[in-house]
Amino acid sequence: MSRRLAMDERHVVTCFLEHDGQVMILRRSERVGTYRGKWAGVSGYIEEGISASEQAWTEIKEEAGLSGEDAEMVQEGQLLEVVDAELGRKWIVHPFRFKVLKPEKIKIDWEHTEAKWISPEDISQHETVPNLLEAWQRLSS
Repeated sequence: MSRRLAMDERHVVTCFLEHDGQVMILRRSERVGTYRGKWAGVSGYIEEGISASEQAWTEIKEEAGLSGEDAEMVQEGQLLEVVDAELGRKWIVHPFRFKVLKPEKIKIDWEHTEAKWISPEDISQHETVPNLLEAWQRLSS
C-alpha cells in the first residue's frame, strides 16, 4: 500500500506593477525563504483572515512603497496552481495587476536586490520564480 505525502499548500499573491506598457520584475534577495536570486513580481503569503486583494495592497506597500495614491488595482486574475515537488509545496497563486501612477515613488525593500521594467513578452527571458509568465498570462488575456 503506497502512501502519498500531503503537499504543503500555500496561498500567495503575485502583483504585477505596470507603467507605460512595461511590467516591473524584482530580483529576490538572499534573505528571503524561497527562490533566492530569481525574478518575481511583488509577492507574499496571504495572511489568515485577510482577502487576497487586501494582501496584494499590503505587499505593494511593503515591497514597493506604493499606496492607493500611487497605484490602482486594475485586474485580479484566475488562480494558478503551481506544484514545486522539490519543496513539497503547492502554491495557489492569486495574480493581480496594478497600474502605477507614480513610478518615482517606488522604493524596494530588503526582499529584493534590484528591480527593472521590462516588456511583458520578455518575462520568459529571465530566470524567474516558477510559472511567473503563466501568472502574467492569467491577467493579460
